[in-house]
Amino acid sequence: MVRKVIKVSDKKKEELKDKKESRTKEKAKPASKAQLKPSKLHSAQDFPYHNRELSWMDFNSRVLEEAFEKENPILERVNFLAITASNLDEFFMVRVAGVMDRMHSPKGRKPDESGMNADQQFERLTEKIHEFAKKQYSCLNRSLLPALKKCRLRFLAIDELNKSQKQQLDTYFEKFVFPVLTPLAVDTSRPFPLLANKSLNIAVRLSKEGEDIFAVVQVPSILQRYVEIPSDSGRAFVLLEDIIISRLSELFELYKIKACCPFRITRDSDLDIDEEADDLLVEIEHSLKKRQRGDPVRLELISKCDEALKNFLVDMLDVSSREIYEVSGPLDLTFLSKFCRLDGLDELRFKPITPVSPAADFFGYDDVFQAIREKDRMVHHPYESFDSVIKFINQAAKDPDVLAIKQTLYRVSGHSPIIAALIKAAENGKQVTVLVELKARFDEENNIGWAKKLEKAGCHVIYGLQGLKTHCKIVLVVRNEEDGLRRYLHMGTGNYNDSTARFYTDIGMFTCDEKFGEDASSLFNVITGYSTPPVYHKMKVAPTGLRTFFEEMIRHESENALAGLPSGIVAKVNSLVDPSLIKLLYEASQAGVKITLIVRGICCLVPGIKGISENITVRSIVGQLLEHSRIFIFENGGNRKIYMGSADWMQRNLDKRVELVFPIEDSDLIDRSFGIMETMLKDVLNTRIQNPDTTYELLDRRGKKPRNCQREFSDMAKKALSAKKTVVSEENRFKPLMPLSEDPKQ
Repeated sequence: MVRKVIKVSDKKKEELKDKKESRTKEKAKPASKAQLKPSKLHSAQDFPYHNRELSWMDFNSRVLEEAFEKENPILERVNFLAITASNLDEFFMVRVAGVMDRMHSPKGRKPDESGMNADQQFERLTEKIHEFAKKQYSCLNRSLLPALKKCRLRFLAIDELNKSQKQQLDTYFEKFVFPVLTPLAVDTSRPFPLLANKSLNIAVRLSKEGEDIFAVVQVPSILQRYVEIPSDSGRAFVLLEDIIISRLSELFELYKIKACCPFRITRDSDLDIDEEADDLLVEIEHSLKKRQRGDPVRLELISKCDEALKNFLVDMLDVSSREIYEVSGPLDLTFLSKFCRLDGLDELRFKPITPVSPAADFFGYDDVFQAIREKDRMVHHPYESFDSVIKFINQAAKDPDVLAIKQTLYRVSGHSPIIAALIKAAENGKQVTVLVELKARFDEENNIGWAKKLEKAGCHVIYGLQGLKTHCKIVLVVRNEEDGLRRYLHMGTGNYNDSTARFYTDIGMFTCDEKFGEDASSLFNVITGYSTPPVYHKMKVAPTGLRTFFEEMIRHESENALAGLPSGIVAKVNSLVDPSLIKLLYEASQAGVKITLIVRGICCLVPGIKGISENITVRSIVGQLLEHSRIFIFENGGNRKIYMGSADWMQRNLDKRVELVFPIEDSDLIDRSFGIMETMLKDVLNTRIQNPDTTYELLDRRGKKPRNCQREFSDMAKKALSAKKTVVSEENRFKPLMPLSEDPKQ
């Protein structure tokens, strides 16, 4: 934890204080301000700023490194590879597609903060992605498949099967596969089909009477990608596309098959939504249909694809050579995530991190509201169960004294108990108001379904705000009690999603503090009506005040450092992109502020540059769980302040979203929160350090205890609950009504 960085005498402190007071009386800016804006940071060319898209690729490379890591269990390594493939799909659909769009617009000619225009970005990006794809398949072929084989798990080619295994596959093909296949010929009367985004297909070159014609066969997505077959030596699997290719002749009986090649296209999937439409829900439903028809941004082929087939696909899909990715293995490695969940192989996975239930802060309380009335409560997921959040909303739904529930929803699970509780609350006559963010990317369809169900149950549903996404995480419960109405809140760093809460690390706080309650009511009034954004008592809310808050806090640390007072910043975010905040962090570093950043993903700030960022350290934690919580600590002259919330340090979070950051004020929770950050900063096994050249390397483990913060948090949660159980057990022991030394007859 960052402590006092410059020691000064009491006399010197007094002199500095007098000078500061004098400057205030003169209503002049502090002289130190001039020192905070060195000329070297004025020029975009000299401003150290790592390109956002290239930084994201660095993050995905860190995930891929976990697939290479031999200390990880083999199925976890395979899963990390699958995650990189899923990440890359989404990256192409949104970010790469965006760069390609800018290449054809006047805006694309203007350099970004990193000094590259859209064409230069695309060139650097495609070069990096091609290198990355080679590493993915090197990992699969040279590392993972041999390791799986040692564990008696094998993927077999058709020609490796024995007679009995082939008969098994013949039966499977005829019974399950053949009935759902649709061969699509391409000729003058039958145009090239509109293939779904990310669908796996097989291109076929056929010949009849010396003339080549082409066809496409889609690999059915409704069937599992791999088929397990009996084996005397462990467990064996065959890929679905290999089964189909082996039987292609039955689909084209009148033609000779000259060549075939699996291929896959990724399409531009960023929605173009007219937020001024009469019905936003209908507008998004229409836009979702267009997502499957977006322009191709990537064509994946099996390496050594038949040249005629390749040219045919390039012509039909209108892609350039830079958009073609030829790989030496099966396409769409995302299927491996399901493979990793095979039954009976627990010894090949991480020891599961099982949430304790209830969380220690709620142990011994049947009444959630009673627990929150006594003091603020905190829950650390997934080490402590998400059930505490579900119980809070469930109890509110059933409690006859609860009058209203208001909640924001960004991403929820497919079978959400939160939604079920809100529906039950409406059925019980509560006033239920829910903001369902329909513009949550790739969750639009899911959220539309939930919005309709909530409306049907009688909830008042808001679809979001025009021009903004509502990303804050908050529940407000209004309850009628003996001394009047009381407001209970839950605020968190993560979504109200019971599924992702099992592997995303997030923190939630419960409170009934009246000032927080007033802020929450004001926030919902802004979201649901036309209220003017208020001056909040405790909350920091985007887009009206959060940027200003962070800027002022960083500047304050710079002023303290220059005045010889304790200074320091420790922040944990998912992404650090915002140029203005990055400049302020550079200026703070030059003022002498020690800054430690934990940034899981994109980091456009470049640490360790002499004279600019030498006081800044950037760490990235990639491990068994996905780090998702956002935490901010400011030394504040020795009176440290800590905040948590939903916002990353990105332009979109500060300017284009409704975000919420809240202070931790309960003394017990303050100590616990500082402890959480200290534990993460002591992590050795999951931590990588960013170098001044923007590369990352694992923390040097020599001479250090091999600490894993995620495992430690799990152990802490178990010990905290055990300690609470012990205390309650001792309190419930039988006790005599009087001292044993006294005679009960007297």
